Amino acid sequence: MSLAALKDVEVEYGAGRALGPVSLEIGAGETVALVGPSGCGKSTALRLLAGLEAPERGSVTLATARGETAVVFQAPTLASWLSAQANVALPLELAGASQNEASRKASQALARVGLAGAEAKRPVQLSGGMAMRVSLARALVTEPKLLLLDEPFAALDEITRRTLADDVLALWAASRPAIVFVTHNVEEAVYMASRVIVLTRGPGRIAADIAVPGPMPRPPHFRTEASFRSVAEAVSDALAQGVAA
Repeated sequence: MSLAALKDVEVEYGAGRALGPVSLEIGAGETVALVGPSGCGKSTALRLLAGLEAPERGSVTLATARGETAVVFQAPTLASWLSAQANVALPLELAGASQNEASRKASQALARVGLAGAEAKRPVQLSGGMAMRVSLARALVTEPKLLLLDEPFAALDEITRRTLADDVLALWAASRPAIVFVTHNVEEAVYMASRVIVLTRGPGRIAADIAVPGPMPRPPHFRTEASFRSVAEAVSDALAQGVAA
């Protein structure tokens, strides 16, 4: 079942065409990574899937209803004056949930991302990794069918990145939303996704659509397996060709 689709989309900004033409389908429960050089339109494609932007040409089809798509950006974008719990509860309150219900579900969501006991902390009291976990909890509290991640780990150290990658896959296993995420990190893309879409340099077009074999979530030492290394090399080769295209 197709949950979201881009059909021959093209996006233009003042400097010219930024993306496309691109056609892409996202299936229910699928995990898809978008990789490509800077300026190729990866984040633009994500905004199209989020309904935050419309293409100049082509069409965007979304099978999600209102509130069934959640976005996590590179910066946590938390309200500095609210506690972690209040930040996570905010989408539910805006959707009409009672304060008690929203607070209860926010506490559950924070526990799911490993932040039980941190409900009262303000953003200034959180590490970068903790702030990103709060952002993930806020995205997941609405139980979305489509989760969009725009380089959410880019500003984090490697150990935190790897831990959060496993956390995201564990959260995926619990509720199976479709996940589309943007990253510059080839190994992160291959580890987290069942499909890696490689875009050419801007205006981005699809250079390769590469399936990643293996169980999800990933087993321990998956990065050391020959199949992982082989797919990572294939993605790197496609990326190099896309830059040269």
